[in-house]
Amino acid sequence: MGNGKKKVRVDLRKNRAKPPRGNDLTRAFQEDAAAAGDAASGERVRAKGDLSRKRTLVVDDAADAMPAADAACVRGRVLRVHGLASVVEADDGRVFRCAVRRLLKSLSTDERSVVTTGDVVWVRPSGAAVGNQDPGAGVGGRDSGFRETREADAVSALNPETRPPTPAPEGMIERVEPRHGVLTRASRRREHVLVANVDQLAVVISLVQPDLKPHLIDRYLAAAQKGGLAPVLLLNKADLADPAALQPLVGFYAQIGVPVILTSAATGLGVGRLRELLRGRATVFSGQSGVGKSSLLNAVQPGLALKVKSVSEVNEKGRHTTTYSQLIRLDACGWVVDTPGVRQLALWDTIPEEVEGYFPEFRPFVPLCAFPDCSHTHETGCAVKAAVARRQLSERRYHSYLGMFRGAAED
Repeated sequence: MGNGKKKVRVDLRKNRAKPPRGNDLTRAFQEDAAAAGDAASGERVRAKGDLSRKRTLVVDDAADAMPAADAACVRGRVLRVHGLASVVEADDGRVFRCAVRRLLKSLSTDERSVVTTGDVVWVRPSGAAVGNQDPGAGVGGRDSGFRETREADAVSALNPETRPPTPAPEGMIERVEPRHGVLTRASRRREHVLVANVDQLAVVISLVQPDLKPHLIDRYLAAAQKGGLAPVLLLNKADLADPAALQPLVGFYAQIGVPVILTSAATGLGVGRLRELLRGRATVFSGQSGVGKSSLLNAVQPGLALKVKSVSEVNEKGRHTTTYSQLIRLDACGWVVDTPGVRQLALWDTIPEEVEGYFPEFRPFVPLCAFPDCSHTHETGCAVKAAVARRQLSERRYHSYLGMFRGAAED
């Protein structure tokens, strides 16, 4: 097949589980011996749930089991995902409210959702978007979802000020381009991609309310390295903490090559430097609830008016305010993604042997271990443990390593 396309067989998700097999076959045989001759005809070599589900797709050579888009589709980027609907901004500036093609949902993957914020996708506009249908028609055809809007237009035709806003045209996401620069985590034994196609990760950590959690910083730095993102550490609410007490923490992460900025959305501390780091890049802001991600973005670009809430006075923990990830264009030629707060960050698809690679300060000592496959947990003659005992390595960072190593071993 020409034009750089080929046919491939892809696995689809099974829509049936294994049927339970009866555990009383002997008792049933004793009670009804006459039915023994029918038992063989009721047995299966394999259960229905194990039937293979495959389909032949026409894909691009560079794609991995993704259907090819045709000339009727337009290229765009996912701004946000609301349940089953995705808001996509096309390259020509049009904004579509899109559903996802059922075939993409059926592909056998480990992801929670096949489309996420930041994805580059190909959208097939509905007839209304290309002028082939009534302006109120959507993906589902005429009168699909906009009947109430047209009735309201008829009532308010004489008063343009009360006329409701024109609904966004609808479309169908036909293809998702390969990703780069992803922030992902493990969630219920599945991959949860928080955002895709970004350049750097701004780890927002609160110094107080909620309290500083250095172990969470280490997990974010590992996730950034795994996803191909450049990390930036933002220590927020610096106006409520003693700067002198933060020097050891700031100095350590600066030594391993992580930029650290003390910020405060209330006083504007560090906002100017942060604005320069965001210029010309796509950045995802991530951290716990209540650390001030949305407040910092409001300070970086006044007028965003992102919703914010105060920390709970009962447990001094953040309250979920941002409920979905959204891609925002900055006036300073950049993109940012405001994400919901996370309670925990478990690394996805990580084996214990690769965890040491997320700790660059371990590298001078690893070749000195007595065993080439040393896990740095229990072995005698481990140079990493000896360096921790001599305080050449941070004991806190070593405990972070142990937590990630054991978490990867449990997976």
